[in-house]
Parts: sequence; structure tokens; C-alpha cells
Amino acid sequence: MMQRVAFKMQLLPGHQEEYKRRHATIWPELQQLLKESGVSDYSIFLDVATGTLFACQKVAEGAGSQDLGSNPIVQKWWDYMADIMVTHPDRSPESVMLEEVFYLE
Repeated sequence: MMQRVAFKMQLLPGHQEEYKRRHATIWPELQQLLKESGVSDYSIFLDVATGTLFACQKVAEGAGSQDLGSNPIVQKWWDYMADIMVTHPDRSPESVMLEEVFYLE
């Protein structure tokens, strides 16, 4: 069964174009890992005024990108992105899970 999850993250000021550039050339091995982990229909939206990122993805039950932190590919991606995002000490992006309150299919 697929489930939709959403979360928000925060860019550091002045890094919106760099964030877009890096995601335009996302690594094939990271894409493959996400798909193999049950993640699909993954979108990230940017609030240009605040630098807030809104992410939404479909995940296989019990899976999701938020559960891949121990994977070396994900850790390498975190290192790559840490200079332009608000992160935890382990360089993972600070993210806040969001509650779904409405959905129209």
C-alpha cells in the first residue's frame, strides 16, 4: 500500500539557484536508491520568499527517504548539500514532517 508523506526543509539565504542546479543533476545512484526503497512521485517545491522547501513523496508502507540516513549514498548527498541548507550536526537536513489535512484525488 502506498502512502503520501510531506515534510519541509530550509535553505540558507542566497542558495536557491544552487539548490535547483544540484537537483537538476541529481545522482543516478541516489535516484535508484530512492526508487528501490519504495519512494516514488517525489516532488520538492520552493517558497522563493522564505527559502522554505516543501517535499512530498509516495512511499511503500514502512519506507521513505527519511529512513535512508545510514546509507553511504545518502550520507554523501547530505555532505554535498550541507553548505546550502539548515542541517543537523550529522549534516542531515533539518526536516519537519507535515500533517495531511486535505487531499483531492
